[in-house]
Amino acid sequence: MGEVVLRGGCLMLGYLKDEVGTKKAIRDDGWFYTGDVGVMHPDGYIEIRDRSKDIIISGGENLSSVEVEVESILYSHPSINEVAVVARADEFWGETPCAFISLKDEKYASEAEIIGWCRERMPHFMVPKTVVFRSELPKTSTGKVQKHVLREMVKKLGSMGGVQGRVSRM
Repeated sequence: MGEVVLRGGCLMLGYLKDEVGTKKAIRDDGWFYTGDVGVMHPDGYIEIRDRSKDIIISGGENLSSVEVEVESILYSHPSINEVAVVARADEFWGETPCAFISLKDEKYASEAEIIGWCRERMPHFMVPKTVVFRSELPKTSTGKVQKHVLREMVKKLGSMGGVQGRVSRM
C-alpha cells in the first residue's frame, strides 16, 4: 500500500484562498498528494483502501480502520447499526483502535461482548481497546461519518495509560 499521488493537466491548481492547504497537497513539481492509501493492481487500476489520516499505527503495525479489518468485522455484529474506528493515543502502543458504535433499536451489547466478538475474528493487535457507545454517529449532510469530529472526542478522552480498555457513552 502507498499514498495515491497524481499529476496531469486535468488536476486543480490549488485550493481557493487556502495557500497552506495547497502547499500541503501539491508538492514536488506539481504532484498532488490525495491523502488516499491504495494499491496498484497489475492491470494498472488503483484500488483505494483508506485515507492516510485514518491509518492507526499500533505497536509498529499499520491498521486500516476501513479495509477488511476493524470496521467491517464490527459491522458484522448483529447488534451494531453504525461503527467508525479512529486512533486513540496510547502510552504503551503509540495508538490503539477506538470504536464508536451506534446500536440497532432494541438491541444491546456490552463492551466485553464487542471486544470478545473482535478477538474471535481478528488479530488481537487490531481489537479496539476503547468502545464508545453513541445513539448516533456525527454525519455530513450526505450521510458520511465525520471522523474528524470523532478524533476530537478521542482527544478529550486522553491517552490510555496501558493495555486496559475503556467503555464510554458520549
